Amino acid sequence: MKSFKKSTFVLILTALIISASCAVSSSAYAAFTSQNNPIVPIVKQASTAVVNIDVETVAKRSSVGFPFDDDPIFKQFFGDAFKNFTRSVPMKGRGSGFIVTKDGKILTNNHVVDGVDKITVSVLLADGSKKTYPARVLGNDPTYDIAIIKIDAEENLPVLELGDSDAVEVGEWVIAIGNPHGFEHTVTAGIISAKNRSIRAQDLSYDDFLQTDAAINPGNSGGPLLDMNGKVIGINTAIIPYAQGLGFAIPINKAKGRVMEELVSFGHVKRGWLGVSIMDLDPDVGRVYGVTNSGGVIISEVISDTPAQRSGLRKGDIIIQLNGENVKDASWFTQHVSALAPNAKITLQVIRKTQRLDFTVVLDERPGSTDNKGKSAKNDTNKVESALKDFGITGISEITSLLRRQYKLNSEATGLVVTGIEAGSSAYVNGVKEGDILQEVNGHEIKKLSDLDSAIKKTDKLIILQIERDGGLIWLKLDRE
Repeated sequence: MKSFKKSTFVLILTALIISASCAVSSSAYAAFTSQNNPIVPIVKQASTAVVNIDVETVAKRSSVGFPFDDDPIFKQFFGDAFKNFTRSVPMKGRGSGFIVTKDGKILTNNHVVDGVDKITVSVLLADGSKKTYPARVLGNDPTYDIAIIKIDAEENLPVLELGDSDAVEVGEWVIAIGNPHGFEHTVTAGIISAKNRSIRAQDLSYDDFLQTDAAINPGNSGGPLLDMNGKVIGINTAIIPYAQGLGFAIPINKAKGRVMEELVSFGHVKRGWLGVSIMDLDPDVGRVYGVTNSGGVIISEVISDTPAQRSGLRKGDIIIQLNGENVKDASWFTQHVSALAPNAKITLQVIRKTQRLDFTVVLDERPGSTDNKGKSAKNDTNKVESALKDFGITGISEITSLLRRQYKLNSEATGLVVTGIEAGSSAYVNGVKEGDILQEVNGHEIKKLSDLDSAIKKTDKLIILQIERDGGLIWLKLDRE
């Protein structure tokens, strides 16, 4: 009996010791995990500077599904009464951004806020609550898909420090914070999978992305990609929808410094312009002209009254070096020139009929830039030119990301898009449609709104339009009478 009690006591004591040991090990493991996981403190510090961006724009839609509502004869019959069958429909979207100055300047993607009517920013406060602010666009840069918006807060706001994306190496750990599919302040982690990736998809064309396997989804656009020091090294931008573990971010070095300063000061980035059309150099063609190194571009056109023409560059010249660096291809050359400021002096090494020549060129500012400083969210998407209004085209706009999506325009489409037509007008009768891309008027090439001034005279009673529709070209004749 005594031996039984003794053995029972030993078993109970052993169980208690094991249980206590497990409890100590579990608490020690929890403490070790919390203290040694570097992601936790980074997220705690960075989250309050990451914002949710809600956008809204209003589009005109037919309120009744008439079977003939695209027929100009049908519209002419009903005349102005046909307008009564349309209604305004709000279109909403969502993205992310992050605060870069204490007074409320926020960095995000241009495609998040391009062409919208209303921007609302939600800020996560330190106590876990949210506060919303109306926002306005200070400046945008479609070239790098970057925009700066501004909120007016009474208090100083938390900011994220910008890092050095050039110093990032493949294999480094990174953290993405954003609002994918509306799930606010979602945190994902991964590594830098590659650098200098090129993307050609929908209305996006870019050649210097950081690739990451940190999960990025719709709604992450504009949010920060952080290194393990909590500094921003990229702006999350793109995904490939049919793939997993493939996300892309704009290197932060493309946005900081001069780019951000000019977006705030001028509303756009002043980019250098050489004034040439170029194409990749075929290696076999290069060998014929004595090009020994791989790469290079060939000039297919020199535009008149440009730095290229003034410096003596000619059609057919092969550019092999820019500022002493070997030219890789046309995309590389375009990016490096546009990254320079107007009035920058560049050196080019050119091969002309096997002869090597050196040129020094002072760049102009790329034409077509506009001053967006102080504008509201909508960037002239409803601007109407009176010259076209006389013919029944009541809405004409330069192509924006939103309009490209709304009218399902080709990613390479250039020109002006028709956004409004008067019922019963010459434009209606002759078949002009919303979403048509206006490329020429009276033989004048149309790339921006200001081109219409020289193409249409007040005395013109008849104009000829060249329009791109569904990938094809058509010519329409409009009569003012």
